[in-house]
Amino acid sequence: MSPEAGEPAPVAAVLDAARASGLLDPDAGALVLLSGGRDSVCALDVCRCLVGPRRTRALHVNYRLRPEADAEEAHCRRLCAALGIELARERPGPPPPGNLQAWARDVRYRAAERLARADGAVVVTGHTASDQAETVLYRLAAAPGRRALMGMPARRGRIVRPLLEVTRDQTAAYCRSRGLSFCEDPSNESSRYARGRVRGQLLAALRAVHPGAEANLAASARLLREEGEVLDGLVDTILEGRDELAADELARLPVGLGRLVLARLADVAVGTPVPGAGRRLERVLALAQRGGTVELDLGSGARAVIAYGRVRVAGPGAPPPETSAAGRVALTIPGQARLGRWRLSCRVAPAADVDPARWVAQAGEGARGVLDADLLRAGPVVRPWRPGDRMRPLGVSGSRAVADLLGEHRVPREERASTPLLECEGEIAWVPGVATSQPHRLTPRSARAALLEARREG
Repeated sequence: MSPEAGEPAPVAAVLDAARASGLLDPDAGALVLLSGGRDSVCALDVCRCLVGPRRTRALHVNYRLRPEADAEEAHCRRLCAALGIELARERPGPPPPGNLQAWARDVRYRAAERLARADGAVVVTGHTASDQAETVLYRLAAAPGRRALMGMPARRGRIVRPLLEVTRDQTAAYCRSRGLSFCEDPSNESSRYARGRVRGQLLAALRAVHPGAEANLAASARLLREEGEVLDGLVDTILEGRDELAADELARLPVGLGRLVLARLADVAVGTPVPGAGRRLERVLALAQRGGTVELDLGSGARAVIAYGRVRVAGPGAPPPETSAAGRVALTIPGQARLGRWRLSCRVAPAADVDPARWVAQAGEGARGVLDADLLRAGPVVRPWRPGDRMRPLGVSGSRAVADLLGEHRVPREERASTPLLECEGEIAWVPGVATSQPHRLTPRSARAALLEARREG
């Protein structure tokens, strides 16, 4: 059933919120992470209504760790069959020792990325305002700072969360109104995990104080994230692409802004957020007063290097000699280039004869991309990733740090320094397996397509 003016109020409210998010595009398609719970079932039907059943797919991961796991998989199979939606299923092997929830999350998102990347779909999760509130409360208790209050972003790379403005009660009402059955996972309410304690005790207590507590927390997170984008832009202006600055310049900044600058340097050096790095600002400035060269551990492998009045942040290890930041290799169009253990090749074909999604999907063990060949005439070069690199990726408004994109695509830290980039006229046009530049993309007006392939050898 498609959304119409006569929809029940619970259905109309959720559909309106998802539509207003602007995260669902029928032309892009959607891959829904379907657990069988109320939120993911609601997200599936919302995508069916707003994206269409043909452009909506679902992924269910059965970890086989609970007695109910097979029954939940069977429920997802019946639900998708009834809704006319294609279902992909994954059954990973036994988990390794360590953080079980982190392993499960990694398995789920890796599988989703693989499936969605083939046709350019977004990965849709069922996270709600209730989940956002729980996330803010948990992070605030576990690690102080601005990031804790910002919660989950509505979009992060290919992952989108169109239900962040509705509560868990609303998704349940939606499912009941649409006649959609869902599974109840008892572990969600268990006090065994920290998230369950936040949900069952802390959030319940806040609802008793004010019935709109979870919606207000989620709204606050959204406002702080939007305001955080302004602060990030200010940090960009201060650094101007530099990976170091004078200690005196850092000291002249307002303390809060100085912390953000130091945190950015640490994040870029490591490739992922470094919790608490900014709070070491006072110590960094005190060490700079001593003169000479000294290092300070910032956590997560990041080290502040204070050398004769200048401050930079070093990551966990220097790039190997074969991939030093000075390495730049020209790539002819068509032709090929080698950088370290990577070989990048390019051939040219009429744009009308190229199906970009099909070309990318057949990458095998390497990575493939498609660009407008005529936009690469200036002579592209292949070079390794450098701290501070930014690009304008396809499907995302504005520019993004390449370090953030590598982290979102789960490129291991130890491999990031050797990751090759295709640069043209000072702009990053392609990061193999990670992102394509919006300005260099293939469009209906393109005459020739550059078919790119990157393979790691040896």
